[in-house]
Amino acid sequence: MVNKNRDSKFIIYQVLYIFVITVLALKGADLDLSRVVAKEKVVEKTQMDSLKAILDSLYALGINFDIKVNQDAEVQNEELKQQLAKANLKLTSLTKIIKEIPKEERVPEIIKEEEKPVEEQTLSQLPISYDYSFIQNTWNRVKNSGNVTLTLQDPNGSVITTIQPGEEKQFDLGSQSEIVAKYGNQNSKIKVLPNKPPEIKIERVTTKMSGSDIYVNELQRVTAFKVTIIDERPDQLKISPSGPISIVGPQKDNKGNLVYNVSLKLAANETKFDEWADRNSGLRESDGRYKANFFFIAVDDRTKQRVQVGDAFYFTEFSK
Repeated sequence: MVNKNRDSKFIIYQVLYIFVITVLALKGADLDLSRVVAKEKVVEKTQMDSLKAILDSLYALGINFDIKVNQDAEVQNEELKQQLAKANLKLTSLTKIIKEIPKEERVPEIIKEEEKPVEEQTLSQLPISYDYSFIQNTWNRVKNSGNVTLTLQDPNGSVITTIQPGEEKQFDLGSQSEIVAKYGNQNSKIKVLPNKPPEIKIERVTTKMSGSDIYVNELQRVTAFKVTIIDERPDQLKISPSGPISIVGPQKDNKGNLVYNVSLKLAANETKFDEWADRNSGLRESDGRYKANFFFIAVDDRTKQRVQVGDAFYFTEFSK
């Protein structure tokens, strides 16, 4: 009897094993746990029908045996269903998280490192003030406002000067139309401006030549003209005034221009004036006034540019 019971149990286990293998074969490895939990009653019903058919066949063969039902089976089945349900929830949550992660973020770090683009090199600013101008054929002064060495070169590569960070240097330039600034591993081309000719402005600043009678002794006591000489490098100029004048200056205005105050210097007294008038009778205008010209000449020592500008004093006699 014991052997028969064992044989019967073996057959039952074999049938169940074949049943599970069949399910796996039909559904494959891609099992949906939610469907198993949702249809547990259908599975139980199918197993009971199969077991009943097997038992009927066994009894028909004259094989008698007792089957003891485990009273805790339902409880165990409920616990199993709860565990399966929890596992299915975790699996569903994990699947959702994986789907939300961008595909590129799932690539291993070592691959990302190989595919990481090389960052572009940060360009440094030219360590020279943008409002500074380089000028041909004169001195130039530059301060290196950066934190790397600044080297100024000719386009042919010859070094003009080297300036350390925070250092200011003065140097000469010739007729270069551009120079090259090297700082760190960068190069910048800088345009060099032409050295413009000096500009001379003469302004009359007295009203004593506006009347019909103009006296020499008064013009010799006041500033009659203001002469302003404008240049990028006024210290490079040679100024030559000419004519019967006396000058005070030069002084520099707030823009660095040279300023001269000009007065007439013709005769110390009336006798000297008469002598002058006799020698320069050709300077007498048709209206009876005398005209005495004066000039300012500015020459650039480096470029040899020359500018001449003049004006004239008008007067009628020496004094009232």
